[in-house]
Amino acid sequence: MTEQREAANGRFLAASLAWLRLVLRRAIAESPTPPQPAATRPRGFRRTEAPPQVTNRESKVTDRHITDATEAVRAAEAEATPPLAELADRLGLSRFERDTLLLCVAVELDPSITRLYALAHGDERMTYPTFGLALTALPDPAWEVVSPQGGLRYWRLVELARHPGQSLVGSALRADERIVHHVKGLNDLDDRLAPLVERLTPGSPADLPPSQQAVADELARAWRRPGAPVVQLVGPDGPGKRLVAARAAAERGLLACRLPAALLPAEPAELDHLARLWRREAALLPLALYLDAEDADPADPLPGRFLARTGGARLLAVREGRPDPEGGAQLLDVAPPTPAERARAWREFYGPGPDADALAAQFGLALPAIREAAATADGDPAGAWRACRIRTRPRLDALAQRLEPKVSWDDIVLPADARRALERIADQVAHRTTVHEAWGFGARITRGLGVGALFAGPSGSGKTMAAEVLAHHLRLDLYRIDLSAVVSKYIGETEKNLRRLFDAAEDGGALLFFDEADALFGKRSEVRDAHDRYANIEVDYLLQRMEGYRGLAVLATNLRSALDGAFLRRLRFVVEFEFPGPELRRTIWAKAFPPAAPRDDLDLDRLARLQASGGMIRNIAVNAAFLAASAGTPIGMPHVLAAARSEFEKLELPMTKRDFRWEGASS
Repeated sequence: MTEQREAANGRFLAASLAWLRLVLRRAIAESPTPPQPAATRPRGFRRTEAPPQVTNRESKVTDRHITDATEAVRAAEAEATPPLAELADRLGLSRFERDTLLLCVAVELDPSITRLYALAHGDERMTYPTFGLALTALPDPAWEVVSPQGGLRYWRLVELARHPGQSLVGSALRADERIVHHVKGLNDLDDRLAPLVERLTPGSPADLPPSQQAVADELARAWRRPGAPVVQLVGPDGPGKRLVAARAAAERGLLACRLPAALLPAEPAELDHLARLWRREAALLPLALYLDAEDADPADPLPGRFLARTGGARLLAVREGRPDPEGGAQLLDVAPPTPAERARAWREFYGPGPDADALAAQFGLALPAIREAAATADGDPAGAWRACRIRTRPRLDALAQRLEPKVSWDDIVLPADARRALERIADQVAHRTTVHEAWGFGARITRGLGVGALFAGPSGSGKTMAAEVLAHHLRLDLYRIDLSAVVSKYIGETEKNLRRLFDAAEDGGALLFFDEADALFGKRSEVRDAHDRYANIEVDYLLQRMEGYRGLAVLATNLRSALDGAFLRRLRFVVEFEFPGPELRRTIWAKAFPPAAPRDDLDLDRLARLQASGGMIRNIAVNAAFLAASAGTPIGMPHVLAAARSEFEKLELPMTKRDFRWEGASS
């Protein structure tokens, strides 16, 4: 409130209190009942001063006095609409209800007025306002003021302290603390709502790209329409939706506040109380409600019940549209900034070039997040890449295990066809922006914009290592999906977990690696019972979600034949990993020992004859190193063959003793 308006409100309140004193004095003078001491007074209302000295008669108040005081109030109100008048207008209070509220607020503004309350009640201890006092002293009384559906009680503007045996009209009234502050000119959010909500700031105009600004403009237009229904903001871009809501609210002169649906009370009376409190605050400030139900169960009725009890500017933030109990909900899709819009933001820091394009293609961040990441990196593209990975990381950790990719192209040994396939996968991920945006292919494709690949082959043939190589080359976090955390025996839970997983990964920065994917993406079966039906629903959902995923997902399986054929058609790459032959095994053995590890000359040709996979060779090399370290000698053939024998025994593979006998020590 400006100083000028604060001064005008002070004059209005002074004039209103003067008018109220005259009205009370006239009621006292006209009262036929002399004041009597009361036996009790309501608990919780302490006496603020000594009992009034009761006189037989107050000085006479004429109609002229009341008229002049009324005109003074009107003149003060005409200077600048005072908060009390605004409150009455926005909440639909009658003039008598407004005067009754003034009667309750006056105690906080001028405690000495309690003397007149006691005299008007005819009881020296009743130094508080009541509905009975309002009905007998104030002009144009109306019994509706006492009703629970009347404005004062419905909006919780006054508190009624009613005790057993006490009449309704004789019970003490107290103005709600929030309302007292508002009448005085302090219009802050109610303390009961403050812990539940988060104020959304619109930020600068540069924070919203044109695609999201168009949604904000549409939202502002929807709020201009009288009786506008609930607007659902749909999509996975939570930060973008909050920015859109804040910008649209600012255009309409509203303050957007986010209320998580998880904080809604389940008990109906508490839910109704919260809804009324919100509606009151929305009228006083005013507010726009951003009910965040992105992580809520779509079947949960609480968000719909709460919205049905509120009014005004209302938003429901969800990932997918849901039924509206009021009917006619408007759905607005908020997509992340386009790659072109993200690239323009990155070019502000790095100029045109591959760094800006690569960051824009890989990370679907909002524009403020891009600026923060670039500022954190202080001009270093590699630092910006790390900052983006960190920003997109936390929401995945609950459902997947993050692996640190440490191997590169030089560390993996594959047949030429498999290696070329991996290189093509890396190329497609790196050049998505060029093909989809610059060359226009993205405008023609609505699904399958991401890259999905299947790695099929026997255990130990290099599938996991290949995923690590891709993640290292593309500078992505590698997440191995924890099937125990994703798959649930409860109907619908598996789909919910996978939706959270894919939505979290949409921002980029992660390679999703589904090991033993046939456990999740198996063939749909003939429906014999409810279990089969829901199992097929899970597979159907997974097929659709994989097709719509925009990132890089790699699935590994030992049983390609177990996968659903429709699923295979939706994958862009299928890479076959074969059991390595002698030449590949020799190369794998040559790379198995780090340069820093001390070792004797190893007979690589002899080792290549062992029928070992790449994974087995890695295990054998590590175990041989421990044997050598224990003996205090370099790694030699005896250590390697001993470790190989243990590995074959562990896996119960066929072998002969001479395969692991080393006779080169005597020569």
